[in-house]
Amino acid sequence: MTFAATILTLYPEMFPGPLEHSIAGRALEEGKWVLEVLQIRDFATDKHHTVDDTPAGGGAGMVMKADVLAAAIDGARERQPDAPVLAMSPRGVPLTQQRVRELSAGPGVTILCGRFEGFDERIFEGRPVEEISVGDYILSGGEIGALALLDACIRLLPGVMGAASSGDEESFEQGLLEYPHYTRPQEWEGRTIPEVLRSGDHAKIASWRKSQAEAITRSRRPDLWERYSGASDQSPSGAQRKDTKDE
Repeated sequence: MTFAATILTLYPEMFPGPLEHSIAGRALEEGKWVLEVLQIRDFATDKHHTVDDTPAGGGAGMVMKADVLAAAIDGARERQPDAPVLAMSPRGVPLTQQRVRELSAGPGVTILCGRFEGFDERIFEGRPVEEISVGDYILSGGEIGALALLDACIRLLPGVMGAASSGDEESFEQGLLEYPHYTRPQEWEGRTIPEVLRSGDHAKIASWRKSQAEAITRSRRPDLWERYSGASDQSPSGAQRKDTKDE
């Protein structure tokens, strides 16, 4: 099964954008995932291809029309009937590594990119659309969020990363932020690589890395630390957490 991404946007030229490069770009060339970009305006039926209108009740800005959005979503679902339809929205559920893993294991995604003041609310009542947020801030549109979501999914597809284990110890995979990394030269501006990393003792290295990850998470992300310290053996990302005594 090839992961297929369908993008609904007013700016098709923004895709594949950065996903045309690095590991995502190589994977696209190799057919590990496929991309189709649909212009939302093509689904408008009036001669001006109108996609937005003034907000009911008054107010600034414009709102994307439910009828046009529905036609675009229906067109995408004809192509990918089993793919979830996601709308990039600041009021959506925050995107997590667990949700990314779930999406990357499926047939693909249809992503609706908003502009202006957002979507006519009735689109969420009339179509199965899941609102997703990539952070507590506002972007000019959903395209950058869609690129971020796709990048997170694509790197987890089989054969995309060089080694299957490359993502196992990254931030959020075990519920923690990642431990510090070092490489040559051994000394730089009077700062040296921690001695434990030069010891060759893999058990000590693993223990040091875990303690560092825990300390960083505790100080920088108390919310993650609270979930981690009170969690079960199943990590937030869906990967199986290692027991300390096995390390």
